[in-house]
Amino acid sequence: METLDLNRHISGQFNSELENVRNQVMQMGGLIEQQLNDALIAMADNNVELARQVIAKDKEVNEFESTVDLECSRIIAKRQPVASDLRLILTIMKTITELERIGDGVTGIASMVIENQSKKDVPSLIGLENMGQIVLKMLHNSLDAFTRMDIEAAISIHNEDKKVNRQYESILRELMTFMMEDPRSIPFILKVLNSARSIERIGDRCQNVCEQIVFLVKGVDVRHATEEELNSILED
Repeated sequence: METLDLNRHISGQFNSELENVRNQVMQMGGLIEQQLNDALIAMADNNVELARQVIAKDKEVNEFESTVDLECSRIIAKRQPVASDLRLILTIMKTITELERIGDGVTGIASMVIENQSKKDVPSLIGLENMGQIVLKMLHNSLDAFTRMDIEAAISIHNEDKKVNRQYESILRELMTFMMEDPRSIPFILKVLNSARSIERIGDRCQNVCEQIVFLVKGVDVRHATEEELNSILED
């Protein structure tokens, strides 16, 4: 397992500042993970009140992003970090952006539950829940890999997105069939489609977080790398 040791500065204060922003990222990630879990429960149980709670906490997610971004900017101005320190700050700033967008996707799922609380008879909602559970696990593991700066775990999680894409394509086909059989359902199905897309995009954003972990540990930009190129990094 290849990781990055960040506890090596002469300045204890600098170490403390870096650790503080890392901890804030993990707190933000933990909040979003809980929000996604709650949104999936709300969808499965048609729990409108829980969906409203998910939406209400989105403000807290946004506040985390603003606070961490400001602290990172302050560290850059004060410490003028270079090499792996600079990569860490850049990774954190990009990661919190991805997490905030995941939070937006979670809010969209919760909104669908509220807007369509009387609808319970769409078969694809089961597929949506299953896809959501895959993505929830990806998010949890991505945050864990970020904590440990574990490149092997990051690449493994990155490859998991193929499962999400296959599930998403299956749900799309099923929803299209549902709309053709019952045109009256089209307005609701469109909202379900948006939720399916939100879940699929959360998987993509987990991939983006994993790519940032690789960038931090290896100093290599893999945002446009193929799966084979990404896997070959472990051999270097």
